[in-house]
Amino acid sequence: MLETIWFALWGILWAVYFVLDGFDFGVGTLAPFIAKNESEKRTVYNSMAPYWNGNEVWLITAGGVTFAAFPKTYAVMFSSLYSALLLILFCLIVRGVAMEFRSRFASGGWKSFWDALLWIGNFGPALLFGVAFANLFRGILIDKGGIYQGSLLSLLNPYGLMGGVLFTLIFMVHGSLWLAIKSEGAIKERAGKLAGNLWFALAVVAVVFLGATYFSTGLYDNYMKVPGLFVIPLAAVGALIGILLFARREQWLKAWFSSAVFIVMVTLFGVGGMYPNLLISSINPAFSLSAFNSSSSPLTLKIMLAVALVFVPIVIAYQIWVYRFFGMSFEKAATALRK
Repeated sequence: MLETIWFALWGILWAVYFVLDGFDFGVGTLAPFIAKNESEKRTVYNSMAPYWNGNEVWLITAGGVTFAAFPKTYAVMFSSLYSALLLILFCLIVRGVAMEFRSRFASGGWKSFWDALLWIGNFGPALLFGVAFANLFRGILIDKGGIYQGSLLSLLNPYGLMGGVLFTLIFMVHGSLWLAIKSEGAIKERAGKLAGNLWFALAVVAVVFLGATYFSTGLYDNYMKVPGLFVIPLAAVGALIGILLFARREQWLKAWFSSAVFIVMVTLFGVGGMYPNLLISSINPAFSLSAFNSSSSPLTLKIMLAVALVFVPIVIAYQIWVYRFFGMSFEKAATALRK
């Protein structure tokens, strides 16, 4: 029971991370194509600036849960996907440095350099997270001893790359909606129009990916055994349609929340199909690492659950406050700081 609870929490934490840092990835990836002048570039940066580092907390949390609840999975995952995860780490470091250093000097060349690194720091993780999770769904080349028998190129298979394209499009739609909420004037209009155009590309890729998932993975097995689980992909479809409907009415906040629900449901679709496996072996299913054969002791899981029930709501409440505070106008924010 405890293993199942922590498996569910593991999936939920990844979903929350993708929702929150996903709009940062999307905005940063779209920045060179949507911002036409320095003023618009500052708008793009300011739409991410108060949030990006706080959003990364959920990545650390998801990784921490993997380490504490499923240590064997953590060890095998971070050795098997070492190259991909190291690239993601470097990209996130580059993104943070770009956010902080761009405004240090007024030189156009200086700013263009950091603009390029910002794009790399957001596009790279968007693509690589998709590649990594698609390979988790498909299975990776781990043997009986948990040793990875492939390479980085093994992860860049057609299904993995399709997952990378899907995640990138999801985050680009998510980010364009966020920018439509946080901006005004021409850039808001441009972001809203782009969200609508990207939606059609996302819908096509999502359908193709679902079809490829049927032939390349065993994710649908759990859904066939428990038909009630189909509520997850159905909710994803409803949320995807909701994005387009709200975007056409220019109800950007509702469209963004629909996008958030879509991201959560897409993540849970994969996690639900994997259960109870965390790492599926494509060499032999018997070599797979599950929530039951790679978990910590029951006592550890109990202590962690008690701690999580106390502190996770505190973290969520704090993050809600942060979003509400920085959602205020600059005048209201200044007034609040003076009090």
